[in-house]
Amino acid sequence: MAYTPERIQEIVAKQRSFFRSGVTFDVNWRLQQLKKLKAAVIAHEEELEKALYEDLGRSKVEAYLCDIGPVIVEINEALRGLKKWAKPERHFSGLMCFPSTCTTVYKLPYGVTLLISPFNFPIYLTLGVLTASMAGGNTAVLKTSSKSAASTRALQKMIADTFPEEYITVIDGGHDVADMCLAQRFDKIFYTGSPAVGKHVLEEAAKNLTPVALELGGENGNWCIVRKDAHIKDAARKIAFFKLCNAGQICININQVAVAEEIADSFNEALKNEFIRQIGEKPEENEEYPKLINDAAYDKCQRLAEAYRDRIIFGGTGNKETRRFAPTMIYPVQIDEEIVKHELFCPLLPIVPFKDEKIDDLMETIAEREHPLSMYVFTKDMKWAKKVMSTQQYGGGCINEVCIHIMVKGVPFNGVGHSGMGAYHGEWGFREFTHPTTVLKGKTRFNLPLREHPYSGKHEKMKMRLLKIFER
Repeated sequence: MAYTPERIQEIVAKQRSFFRSGVTFDVNWRLQQLKKLKAAVIAHEEELEKALYEDLGRSKVEAYLCDIGPVIVEINEALRGLKKWAKPERHFSGLMCFPSTCTTVYKLPYGVTLLISPFNFPIYLTLGVLTASMAGGNTAVLKTSSKSAASTRALQKMIADTFPEEYITVIDGGHDVADMCLAQRFDKIFYTGSPAVGKHVLEEAAKNLTPVALELGGENGNWCIVRKDAHIKDAARKIAFFKLCNAGQICININQVAVAEEIADSFNEALKNEFIRQIGEKPEENEEYPKLINDAAYDKCQRLAEAYRDRIIFGGTGNKETRRFAPTMIYPVQIDEEIVKHELFCPLLPIVPFKDEKIDDLMETIAEREHPLSMYVFTKDMKWAKKVMSTQQYGGGCINEVCIHIMVKGVPFNGVGHSGMGAYHGEWGFREFTHPTTVLKGKTRFNLPLREHPYSGKHEKMKMRLLKIFER
């Protein structure tokens, strides 16, 4: 369907009218809608799997592991927790507010939300965010990626079969359609994607002073540090799994590995062996291995691999017709080279050697760059690891593990700086899509003249004395 500014304006107007009817404020109604969403995902599971295979070459297991299953988990968490999350908070007003004794904080929905999702996890990063918006009591316009066209078609059909357009609708199209959406006045915008587009979203949202949440990949990519005391085979096994997942097209994926020189040869050999064990000697011929999203992404990956051809120690091969490009180890790469200064979003893996005794210098260099979305460290030194993970600036991460921090219930998923702002998953998503509103309940009797004029003369000492007592 071809969209025009007038058509999008009409959709937003319908949703605003629906929101103002007050229907979405009812928590029980929201729970009913979340149950409908869950039932729809389960009913359309096969269609969603086929779409993910068409777009990204995902196997059935990887499609469920990375996209469909996490949506169901997210909905289940909202179903279990929503009544508690949405319950108004009661606070004692304090002596300064006497004779009022009760103040309430309501968690109110923003209204009409715009959710812009990416191609790499087109189901999860659309419906996961939608779950948070629905739990918060909002309506939603979903602008999905034109790159993952099959997934967009599947989502359009599923949402249209489940919800009325004035409540939730899916809009397809390219950047021009996204800009048409951004030109409208929404009450909340949630964007997942690149820092460059994130800046554009913020700029457009600022014209209407619309609050924005951004989940971005990070300008300089995510680091994984493997120290000399790390369990080499365990680190290699986990890093290989993660780099193979979605062919590296993951915002929290490892962009580059920094490995201690003392174990670099052993680590490189272990990582090669793990790639072969998990996906075979010719990954580009393995139908279980995902593909790059389009020809442009494949060509970009291939050009970058060619630029480092003399340092490729594993991989570097691909199949243009299927758009599968092998996981590719590039070693050695110095920390100041361009390839480790930007997010790659592909199967290339630069490996940066460092002297383990110079680990503080490495961490200082990482800290000076833009904040990553994720960070991973492999080491037996828990004191060092905990210090690093509690002092570096990044979104989230793991010690001696990769990626599964995003699967933990009750914790936020978020970035900082060039990797984003705002947070979601579970209650954190509910908070992101609601605004706290404080309401004090006054009394008509026993009101004291403390706050009223006059403040000088015989009243000054008495009022100052009482104020200082009340402020304790």
